[in-house]
Amino acid sequence: MSLLKNVGTIGGLTAVSRVFGFLRDILIARVLGATAMGDAWQLAFMLPNIFRRLFAEGAFASAFVPLFNRRMKEDGDVSEARAFAENVLAVLLPILIIFGAIALMVMPWVVEYFVTDGLTEQAGNLEIAILLARITFPYLLFMSVATLIAAILNSLSRFAAAAAAPILLNICLIVALGYGLTLGEGIAARRETAQWMAVAVSLSGLLQVLWLGFFMRRAGFQLSLVAPQLTSGVKELFVLAVPAIFGAGVYQISRVVDLFFLSNLPVGSYTHLQMADRWNQLPLGIIGIALGTAILPALSRFLGREQDEEAARLQSNAIELSMLLTVPCAVALFFTGTAFVQVFMAGQAFTQEDAGVTGIVVSGLVLGLPAYVLVKVLTPNFFARKDTRTPVITAALSLLVTAALNYYFVFVLQIGVVGLAIAGAVGAWINIMLLGSILHVRGFYRMPSRIMGRVFRIILAAAVMGAALWWLMQHIGGWFVGSYGQQALGLSAILAVGIATYAFAAIILGVLDKATMQRLMRRQS
Repeated sequence: MSLLKNVGTIGGLTAVSRVFGFLRDILIARVLGATAMGDAWQLAFMLPNIFRRLFAEGAFASAFVPLFNRRMKEDGDVSEARAFAENVLAVLLPILIIFGAIALMVMPWVVEYFVTDGLTEQAGNLEIAILLARITFPYLLFMSVATLIAAILNSLSRFAAAAAAPILLNICLIVALGYGLTLGEGIAARRETAQWMAVAVSLSGLLQVLWLGFFMRRAGFQLSLVAPQLTSGVKELFVLAVPAIFGAGVYQISRVVDLFFLSNLPVGSYTHLQMADRWNQLPLGIIGIALGTAILPALSRFLGREQDEEAARLQSNAIELSMLLTVPCAVALFFTGTAFVQVFMAGQAFTQEDAGVTGIVVSGLVLGLPAYVLVKVLTPNFFARKDTRTPVITAALSLLVTAALNYYFVFVLQIGVVGLAIAGAVGAWINIMLLGSILHVRGFYRMPSRIMGRVFRIILAAAVMGAALWWLMQHIGGWFVGSYGQQALGLSAILAVGIATYAFAAIILGVLDKATMQRLMRRQS
């Protein structure tokens, strides 16, 4: 299947999940708002997800997929790959159970360290925050197993089931929030709703394991529980995964750093950052994760067969496609982010003031959106070569810059939560410049001048769209006055003009043409 089709499958289903996710976040904003309980929920939900993206989706998948693919035979024999996966599962489960048990025991100290002072002002809030974190943490165990199964399915070119699995999380949370709406308003209602939401998170993890397991069996691949054995393959996996935890997960590690600085900001800061990140995660998830997931198995196969030219062609196509889609998304969200938050999230417990702050944070976050996506596109080039050490070095340097800027923005300039967003964006660009330079120097990948020229034209086309959006936002503010339907219609009209402007500019500048589409649609072996 071609790169564009693979990305379309993964990205399309991810988009459906993100739609459900937005409905979920709108309900969270309305029910919990930027309150102390809203912050408690965001912290409880953030903790297992940070570890999930570090240990499971990021590091584990990056190390597992190349090793698994190299054990799959061209004649269809998967016995060696199956044995490898079974050994990995046998070793992984005890580690996860022990880690989870320790986490549950130390959770009071973890939560107390990261909560804001405002959250603890009201009696019972700290205890509820600890309870929520403990209820949600088993989600990490379920999702780590789900990630193993998803990596197997992706290696078998069965992308759809894994891409659709997160929809189950959003459905479970929407059901819990729907029940919360029946409880009315007030502190007691928000606390009970948050507890049901925490239960829904862990339940959704179990459902995703069952969902993916069903499709794995349909693909003719079944895992059996075996006694744990530290085979050479398992040892190699963990040797690769430990540095990859840092290298592939720089975005999530920066969120851990953010937690420290957030604890020094006013009540509502957790919620403002999390709600803003949902808008940033929309294109990041649909484009970045889809591209990274699609190219890693193919890169591993090309490099395993010493087909370096094919690997370089795939890398170039991935970079071009990522920029073609991501740059206009970043520009559009920069100019319209506040309007989107005000129209779709403001109401009830989430005030217009909260929406305004969140919108500014969105503009800060999307400054780094193309870089975040490029990290997802370039790091597979290292992982496919079983090099997880280099991304550790680049991530460490970018993280140091991010932490220093966080301190400067929060404690010196005192610009609040938006400073965390800007610092993260700067760190991401430093990371991508380092990764690209190292690939070039080592001869692993040198971007052709043709691709550099096309990226420059993509930026020009997005700049034309940005100018159009800026003019529209300055001159038709009256469109955002009226009923919810009128506001949504006005915003949709502005967005449609922006898309049309970008498409027109891209065609005029030669970014979009028949030859490009045929090249991106070419089948990957």
